[in-house]
This record gives sequence, structure tokens and C-alpha cells, in this order.
Amino acid sequence: MKPIQPAFPKFFAPGPVLLSAMLAWASSAAGIDFTAIKSPIILQGDSTKSYRDPAVTCHDGVFRLFCTLIRPEADGRWYLYTVESKSTNLVDWTEPRVLTPRDLSLNFCSPGNVVRFGNEWILCLASYPRPNGERYGNTNARVWIMRSKDLDNWLPPELLKVKGPDVPFDRMGRMIDPYLFQDKDDPGKWWCFYKQNGASLSWSRDLKTWNYSGHVDAGENVCVLVENGEYVMFHSPTNGIGIKRSRDLKTWRDDGCITLGQKDWPWANGRLTAGFVLDLRQEPDVGKYLMFFHGSGPESVRTSFGSLGLAWSDDLVNWDWPGKIATNTFSGKIK
Repeated sequence: MKPIQPAFPKFFAPGPVLLSAMLAWASSAAGIDFTAIKSPIILQGDSTKSYRDPAVTCHDGVFRLFCTLIRPEADGRWYLYTVESKSTNLVDWTEPRVLTPRDLSLNFCSPGNVVRFGNEWILCLASYPRPNGERYGNTNARVWIMRSKDLDNWLPPELLKVKGPDVPFDRMGRMIDPYLFQDKDDPGKWWCFYKQNGASLSWSRDLKTWNYSGHVDAGENVCVLVENGEYVMFHSPTNGIGIKRSRDLKTWRDDGCITLGQKDWPWANGRLTAGFVLDLRQEPDVGKYLMFFHGSGPESVRTSFGSLGLAWSDDLVNWDWPGKIATNTFSGKIK
């Protein structure tokens, strides 16, 4: 149901203070008060922790944010975990809860998204082994899923054999950053994008038996929506959030790259990336696209620790975020 709008005579012209109050009232009447979000940062990293790779679902009025947590521990080594934080208003977020084991040979991380499959919730994620202090995950990095009945209790990760059921583990190749989505023309068919040779693509009808289907020239952290009969891909080039469009998952055209407010954000002026977009336009309490992403400082300085940010849009073209100057639309618009 649409919120009731206040009625004023045609000659009524509210002043700046009253106008601000009216906008806040209209936003809160719709459920989420976007004017109450004072910072684009929703989880902030520092010298003891780094947050990356956000994936979000909204169910029963609760936003569940899944992401990578990287932190040093008593043995002096940095461990990776998949964690969850919750919010009902996009302002207040719970302390992240660790969902995956402490194991440098696995380092489960980089959740792609959460989907509903049958009577279960499915969270896809990656392993990123760094057992010997490697800077990047080694050649045993693979993609996985976790299952849940209630979004709170998760079964241990299961390997996704996305290169085919007969391809052994040691011949699958290094892969990270999975993302699951349904075919727009065949809802019983599920696709998985993952980072390998650009963005590789496999399909399945049961999330168990997979068929490899080629690759696309794209960056990591792929996220896919369907809009106006097209697939819209968000991915991570060297910097920014790249956008591609396709009608058939084979032929893609570039449709710009956005950097949001990066030039004004010291916490993200090294790299802004890993955009995850959630379409909540039909959710009465939200009515917008929400974009979650991570930002980090230059790798040469200690401010490179990752933080998670939030922006929103009505059309996937013009983006807003807390503190954005009304006349500054260049960095928030596809170019």
C-alpha cells in the first residue's frame, strides 16, 4: 500500500526546515527512513579487521548481510571467515557472527548471494586457502554452498562441482566468487557465475549436477539482476563497479562503470569494488535498489583495510548515498 501523502494548498511553499521534515516523514512512512542513514559506511574496518564481499537478503523485515571478515589472531596470521550481521533499518547492524570454521587451508569467504531453493535457503561462497601466509588464495580455491532451513542455522559447506560431476577436485582449476541466479526464461534452470578465466558460467537444475557453459570477459564479484528482459551484470574491474547487459548470457555489452562517492571517501580512495545490488522496488518498506560494496585505501598504507558501504537507486542509473551533495551527481551516475 502506498503511503498517504500530506495534502497542501497549491499556493503552499514549505521552507527548508519544514521541507526536510516532510521528506523525512515521507521516507519513514514508507518503512526505511533513508534520511536516518548518516554514513555510507555500514561496517568499518581498521587495523584489527577488514570487511569485504557483501551479499544481502531481506526476509521478514530483516536485512541479513553476509560478508568476508579478515582478522589477525594470536598466532600472528590473518584468517578469513564468512560472517553475518543483521539490521531492520539499515542504520543499526548487529555484531558480525562467524558462520564458518577457523581453517587457513579453507578460509571460507566471499559470499555471493542467498537464494531460495525448494524448502531451503542456499548461501554460495568460496574457499580462499592461504595456509603458508600467501597474499592471495592458492590454486585450491573453490566454490561452495551452505544450506539452511531458517537463515540462522547453516549446514557445513558443500563443494560445487561447477565444471561437471566427473571433473575431479584437482582438475577444476582455481575459482572464487560464486553467484547463483535463475534463468529469466526457464525458472527451473539455475546458473552460477564464478571467477575463472574472467567470469565463468555453469548451469544446473538441482544445484548438484552442473554443466559448464563458457566464460565472459568480466571482473570478480559478479552479481546479476533481470531488468526489462535483460540480464544486468555488476562486476569488479580494476576500480569501480562495472555494468554489462545481455539478453542471452552469451553476448554482453558494456554499460558503464560507477564509483559513487569514492573521490570524497578516504576509506575507499584506493579501490571501490564488489558491488552487490538487491532489487527491493516491490518491497513496500524499501521501494528501491540497494547497493552494498566494499572500499579500501591504497594498498601502500595501513588504511587499506576494507569497509562496507551502502548506496541506493530508483533506476540503476542515478545513485544516492548518505552525505551526497544534491548537485554532485557525476560520480553517482553511470558514465
